[in-house]
Amino acid sequence: MAGLDNELPAPVEIKLHQKSRLFEIAFDNGERFELPYEYLRVFTPSAEARGHGPGQEVLQAGKREVTIERIEPVGNYAIKPVFSDGHDSGLYSWDMLYNLGKHHDELWQTYLERLSAEGKSRDPQDSPPEPAKAKGGCGHH
Repeated sequence: MAGLDNELPAPVEIKLHQKSRLFEIAFDNGERFELPYEYLRVFTPSAEARGHGPGQEVLQAGKREVTIERIEPVGNYAIKPVFSDGHDSGLYSWDMLYNLGKHHDELWQTYLERLSAEGKSRDPQDSPPEPAKAKGGCGHH
């Protein structure tokens, strides 16, 4: 996934939509994806988030409000977004961006399920969550 795959399309246009926080990318095969900044941030390929082996991934939470301040090109095969939370070590290759676009729905659903399973939130300052019984009452719904 990290290398270049000559079978995959190459990008012909990249736009940042700051108001809607959408990263738009168009490929030479006519496909176009609009990916939320938060989605790109939580799927960062950086080693600090991905770990150095299976099972070492660090779940990225509280990124709903993140923006992309700028994008730096990396050769002619990848980009390095600089996010508003200071994260700038993820290199997004064209094939990774294409796959993130192509598989957005299932990847996002898996992410939301993981967040829920770990009791974390997309919203900033919600981590760590308060214990459920701390809000008073007897704990029954």
